[in-house]
Amino acid sequence: MKGPRHLTIVIKLGTTSIVDEKTHEPLLSILSLIVETAVKLHKDGHKVVIVSSGAIGVGLRRMDMEKRPKHLPRSQALAAIGQCRLISLWDSLFHHLQQPVAQILLTRNDIADRTQYLNAQNTFAELLNMGVIPIVNENDTLAVSEIKFGDNDTLSAITAAMVQADYLFLMTDVDCLYDKNPRTNPDAQAVEVVEDIDALAADVSSAGSPLGTGGMSTKIVAARLATSAGVTTVITRSSNPGNIAKIVQYTQSTKVSTPPGASLALPQGEVHLSSSISSLDLNEVISHPPLHTRFIPDPHPIRDRYFWLLHGLAPHGTIYIDEGAFDALANKAGLLPVGVVAVDGAFAQQEAVRLVVVRRATPPESAHPPFAGPEVGRALVNYSAAEISRIRGLRSADIQGVLGYADSDYVALRENISFFKRDRSRPPSTDMGKEREKTREVELDAGAS
Repeated sequence: MKGPRHLTIVIKLGTTSIVDEKTHEPLLSILSLIVETAVKLHKDGHKVVIVSSGAIGVGLRRMDMEKRPKHLPRSQALAAIGQCRLISLWDSLFHHLQQPVAQILLTRNDIADRTQYLNAQNTFAELLNMGVIPIVNENDTLAVSEIKFGDNDTLSAITAAMVQADYLFLMTDVDCLYDKNPRTNPDAQAVEVVEDIDALAADVSSAGSPLGTGGMSTKIVAARLATSAGVTTVITRSSNPGNIAKIVQYTQSTKVSTPPGASLALPQGEVHLSSSISSLDLNEVISHPPLHTRFIPDPHPIRDRYFWLLHGLAPHGTIYIDEGAFDALANKAGLLPVGVVAVDGAFAQQEAVRLVVVRRATPPESAHPPFAGPEVGRALVNYSAAEISRIRGLRSADIQGVLGYADSDYVALRENISFFKRDRSRPPSTDMGKEREKTREVELDAGAS
């Protein structure tokens, strides 16, 4: 008989949850509660990852500066100053509870290469297996706009997908999402559960603090990324970290009551967490959980290589394809030049591009189709933008005559294409080499029958 299933939980903290917005002093009370909560979860057998902002905020305090500079090198210097003090603070707090931690600093460049992405994934896995709590931050000392994740909300979602987390907690200064701004509308109603982000009607006017880079809108983006990877995503207030365990217990208990096979339900009494934190009594039945917004994960998650193609790579251009090509891709074929309508941007071979379907016929001389639909996916291309512009609309047999060479019959192989839409992208089983996830991949795999 199987015992309780242990969970992987990612906790993301913004700058204003770590340092005071005005004085830049570390908020030791909140940090200490986060540490206690993380350690209790870990002692109960769960794996915990913390995504921590705050390097620049801590750097401002160290250098006695009042506000975040606009000059990029100055901000990067402050990040270098603050990051060592920030990780020292985390290490000191966890050391009191005899809990080892590790620092992981990432930029988008670090995961743009597939081998490096897998190396990062393997490092996370090894640290978690060793009982270590990884503390992740963007490497702001090196990152510029071209290689930044944009904000730590996005970084936390990509991290959650990388470790195949069960939960991502986006800790913020409000309890949850509201349908209106609660600061100006007393009748604002809490949005407790979101099943379809596209249909979400919520106020996202919060633009983040002067110290941070995020806001409520970036949390919606992060929730979209994480739920597409099968991660239950929660927005809740950072000042009461003990709510994390209560929300997990409540959510898991609701899964237990669903019919078998309807969800990843745990055995009865699954998240039996210790109750030594004074604000928690987790042995009681949680019938009314703390206020939060919970985003339901996609039942057919995008994982591993397919998530990496969509979200680990920054697109360098756009390829417009016709509907026939899109249908062929949905039926496991690669992208042939005959299906390419137009090309936009300057990209090289083996760089990522957006795929956009053109819904109506476009004159061959048109570089920018006027009837393009939404972006449907991403691809790693076998030819550069200039080369694809020359061979678009042609048969593969004509590539040699036009270019003088033919590296491939395909503009992009099917295994290097990933779609956002799950109903178009349900793959059969296939051997992906050393890829760990082999069960519920979302994209069609080229050549699989």
